[in-house]
Amino acid sequence: MNITALQQKSIEYRRNILDAIWKARAGHTGGSLSCVDILNVLYNQVMDIRPENFDQVDRDHYIHSKGHSVEALYVVLADKGFFPKEALDTMEKYCSSLIGHPTRAVPGIEQNTGALGHGLAIAAGVALAGKKDQKTYRVFTIMGDGEVTEGSIWEAGIISAHYHLDNLVVIIDRNTLQITGRTESVMATEPLEDKFRSFGFAVRHVDGNDIQSLISLFDQLPFELGKPNLVIAHTIKGKGISFIEDNVAWHHHVPTEAELATAMLELQQAEELLQRKDGSL
Repeated sequence: MNITALQQKSIEYRRNILDAIWKARAGHTGGSLSCVDILNVLYNQVMDIRPENFDQVDRDHYIHSKGHSVEALYVVLADKGFFPKEALDTMEKYCSSLIGHPTRAVPGIEQNTGALGHGLAIAAGVALAGKKDQKTYRVFTIMGDGEVTEGSIWEAGIISAHYHLDNLVVIIDRNTLQITGRTESVMATEPLEDKFRSFGFAVRHVDGNDIQSLISLFDQLPFELGKPNLVIAHTIKGKGISFIEDNVAWHHHVPTEAELATAMLELQQAEELLQRKDGSL
């Protein structure tokens, strides 16, 4: 899939995220919009995870550690054919498996997450199993930047470096906001790069909302042989919608009908601009 097609996917995914949250009357809007470009590149360009091979061990694995931003994952999984896209309309509805955090009841999801701080430990365990069983798969996980204050993250980090898990790719969605404000005001974690390097990680930075930059970075995996990979993805919370971007009020917020219409218009304009650049309009 070329860059333009992936950029088009991100617009489509944002449209579907907003529509699903509006219909559900619940959802973590800002965080889903910030990480969806990363998920787009991972599922459409980097990882070997498909409905056809999901029951196999020797494929790539993905753990969605920032489980509250599950709406982004749902729309990507639906697009990849793990379940019908129409199921997105049932999100948060009675008897639907598409609830507010990932569960294994949903096709394409490997582990229940949502209690923050668990994803890295699970991912490290799967990566360690791969090393011991001499498998070729890689393990990817996305964490929220507010999530890294959890002590279990650092325990799993020690284990990841000790066992030289260079088949592990940890991505921090560094949008600098969490539910109550700026991450550095709530609980300072910087310098993140220095801390993870001291644990034994190979660290890289990237614009987490730029498709080309993400592809170029993931093409370099593993960053250093024998070291787990850490990507600090600098993103904008609510990316793609002007009045949602970098707005803490949209951590968990449902758009009104008027806000939804405005957001959809902005996405339509972004789509038209992309088509003009590509010469297809």
